[in-house]
Amino acid sequence: MDVTDPALCGSRGNSELRVAIVHYWLINYRGGEKVVEAICEMFPQADIFTHVYKPERMPASINRHPVKTSFINKLPFSGRLYQSYLPLMPLALEQLDFGEYDLVISSESGPAKGILTRPDALHVCYCHTPMRYAWSMYCEYTKRAGRLKGAAMSCLFHVLRIWDLNSASRVDFFVANSRNIARQIQKYYRRSAVVVPPPVEITQFSPAAQMADYYLCVGQLVRYKRFDLAIEAFNALDKPLILIGEGEEYKWLKRLAGPKISFLGRQDADALRRHYAACRALVFPGEEDFGIVPLEAMASGRPVIAFARGGALETVIPGETGILFYEQTAAALAAAVCEYERSIDCFIQSALVDHARQFSIPKFKRRFAAALLEATRTAGLDLPLRELMSETVRASGETKAPSALEQVASLASPA
Repeated sequence: MDVTDPALCGSRGNSELRVAIVHYWLINYRGGEKVVEAICEMFPQADIFTHVYKPERMPASINRHPVKTSFINKLPFSGRLYQSYLPLMPLALEQLDFGEYDLVISSESGPAKGILTRPDALHVCYCHTPMRYAWSMYCEYTKRAGRLKGAAMSCLFHVLRIWDLNSASRVDFFVANSRNIARQIQKYYRRSAVVVPPPVEITQFSPAAQMADYYLCVGQLVRYKRFDLAIEAFNALDKPLILIGEGEEYKWLKRLAGPKISFLGRQDADALRRHYAACRALVFPGEEDFGIVPLEAMASGRPVIAFARGGALETVIPGETGILFYEQTAAALAAAVCEYERSIDCFIQSALVDHARQFSIPKFKRRFAAALLEATRTAGLDLPLRELMSETVRASGETKAPSALEQVASLASPA
């Protein structure tokens, strides 16, 4: 597909396209916000819509865009208790005005896609995951809540699922961050999705000359990431493990930890890079939708020991970029660590880095631009995307952009 073909483009330029980006909340700078940041770079003229916005926690690349919030932002303690206002968010989304926008891109893992657009506008949803608490992890969330709170959550999530399924019909074209999430979109929404992995800041990481004597876990200390398994496994192995991150499970995990388990809390970018590069391997015991952290470790030249489910299956290649374990138990993880120790010399830093490069920011932009063009074709719309396609293809060093459908077939081994 030649992206310079005028037949694919309208008469207006990309700069004249009115674009809106919708993200559930801009509270912390993590994987979802990095996707928004990359899309913002593709559309410097875009306006951003969100429920709650904390500009001091966002990078300049996001803050330079006009950011419009729903009424949730004005509610008491919204910056801290934003998740408590979940029942109001469907109403809040529908009160936002998108009448002037030609292209609306929603970044979804919570309430973001339920906006209302013009009949002739294109709504593309980049889905990190269907809402976990309403779908894939519903039973786990309600079990942990206790009897009374669990009963209330059951009623709320029943209504929320109905709204979420209804809001999926407002999306013209779905893009999933992994084949794992594409399957969930098909299962819960009965919609197909093109797969475009999220961007990873590969150039920010580099290997170290020497390896230290510790393993590493990185992420929010929340239950579904299963850092408890890592702690139990490394207690039994009597090996050093460092956890970087903070969250609601900190006190409980701390009580589980033996003398060789260290908690460093939140770390700045430089410290995180140093720990990635020096660790023996990254330990990734949870089931993630995709998982950017393993690729950051690989970009630092370090292998990953991961649970063989979810997004890890799309980034961790056994014997080349890491080790997989197939039962989500401390014993299975401990056995995988021992297997890794026996084969540690087989992992080549340059091969790990090369693998991580396949998920770089320029490649994300190229793939996402191809998906947008496929979306315009599918919807039968004529949006002016010539400049966008040309710029993203040029930045990635390609001469042609494959179609989004061709990308799906190639993402098992991204090129």
